[in-house]
Order: sequence, then C-alpha cells, then structure tokens
Amino acid sequence: MNDDADDRPDEPSRNISGGPGGGGETVVPGDDSEPETRAEAVVDELGAMYWQKAYGGQDGFECLVRTVLSQNTSDKASQPAHDSLMSRYGERGDLAESLANAAQDDLAETIASAGLYNQKSETIIRLANRVVDEYGGEESFDEFVKTGDPDEVRDVLLEMKGVGPKTADCVLLFSGGRGGVFPVDTHVHRIARRMGLAPADADHEQVRQAIEAAVPPEKCGFGHTAMIQFGREYCTAREPACLDGPEACPLVEHCDQVGIDELSGAVVDPAEVVAED
Repeated sequence: MNDDADDRPDEPSRNISGGPGGGGETVVPGDDSEPETRAEAVVDELGAMYWQKAYGGQDGFECLVRTVLSQNTSDKASQPAHDSLMSRYGERGDLAESLANAAQDDLAETIASAGLYNQKSETIIRLANRVVDEYGGEESFDEFVKTGDPDEVRDVLLEMKGVGPKTADCVLLFSGGRGGVFPVDTHVHRIARRMGLAPADADHEQVRQAIEAAVPPEKCGFGHTAMIQFGREYCTAREPACLDGPEACPLVEHCDQVGIDELSGAVVDPAEVVAED
C-alpha cells in the first residue's frame, strides 16, 4: 500500500485490513489494566476508535494471493481484483492448481484493477506452482500456515520470490491467526516513526520489532488494522491532522510529531530529521 492511498475515497468495509465487515471476530482482549508502554497505549486508543478483532481463519493460499494483489495499491483497487480472480479461478477446485495452470495474459487481465498486473500475475503463478510442487495444493499449504511453527512459516514465506515481510506477516495474522504479529505497511511505518514508537530512521523490519516488543500479542492484530485506518483518516503522509491544531488529532498526546513543523506546516519523513542532526 502506498501513500497515494491517502488521497483516494474511503475504503470499502470489506477488505483485508479490517473494518466493520473486514473479517475476524470482535473481542475485548486482556483486562482493563493500565498500558505498560506508550505503544500499547496508542493501540488501546486505536482499538477504542475503530475495532478490536481477533484475526485468523482465512485460507492460507488465498490470503497469500490476496496480499500480493494489495501490494502497492489500496484495498479499494485490490478488492475487485481479488473478487474477479476468485470468480474465475476459485471455482475450479484447488485454487493453487488452478492458478498454477493459468495463462499469464488471462490472469493479468483478470486482476488488472489491482495495478502492476503483469508483475503480480507472474508472481501469483510462480507462488501457485511452488505450493503445488511442495505441498501438493492449497489444503496442505493452509494447514502448514495455520499449525506450523510461526518462525518456520515466516521463513518459508520469505523464501518465496515476491513475498516480503509485510506479506508474510499478513498471512500469519489473517490466516494463521498468530498473536504477536504486527505487519508493517507504509502507514504503520510512517506513523510509528512519526509518533516516536520506533526510531525515526528505522526500516520496516525495525519498526515491526519495536512494536511487537512493546504491544501485548493479543493486541497486535487489531493494532495493525486500526493503525492503517488512522493513517488514512488522520495521520496522512502529507497533511496530518495535527497541522490543523492539536485538537484535530485524537492521539496527539502520545505523539512526538517527528518530522512535523506545526508553525511552518512543513512535513518530512522522520528519517530526514535524523539525517539533519
């Protein structure tokens, strides 16, 4: 997902990132004790603003495909591509086998709304072939994702060409239902560094490690989805709400505003602040 998603219309409620109809089971995690870290306090506030859900249960291979479709685009664009793909290939039995045998031109046309359709169709067919070759199809792969050792599952996913840390973590969260997994997309990367929850020059992996170390496992899933929504509505890349005054942002008391100058209205990537020091 890229920052340009901030300028798009509201996302549909049915998407991989959460929302009222985005899957998962509504829960009230843990107890009402005071948060032990600022990151946990932020996640608690986000949960109160948006939703608190326990994720898991999606089919592992379909979740992998769906997350590939969401790369470098918004859910508004990737959702129709996913629906078209499932309508064309998901009713032919094993999805992995169906996609492994798909003609790339036909698949690319089917998922065109997601953007980068030539690259994504090539990736999906390659992943499908690997799943068929190594697991015999989607059923055994799904079982591995849901019951295998989380570190092993993550390592296997990261070995697959076209699968990065965010994609692997989304599969662990939305399919495996693994606690303590906080996928880092562009929104999470920006917000965590801007707020001071991670070092200003941290890369995506360092942000993930910082948040997962500071947020209870049962709160990571909804923290991830709610932080994405907060990034769309309040903490956008170029015009964060705090530029309209502290009262405009519901999380201002938790935020270091790294890279934001309220007086001049200047907004830069937090890493640029470190580079200047």
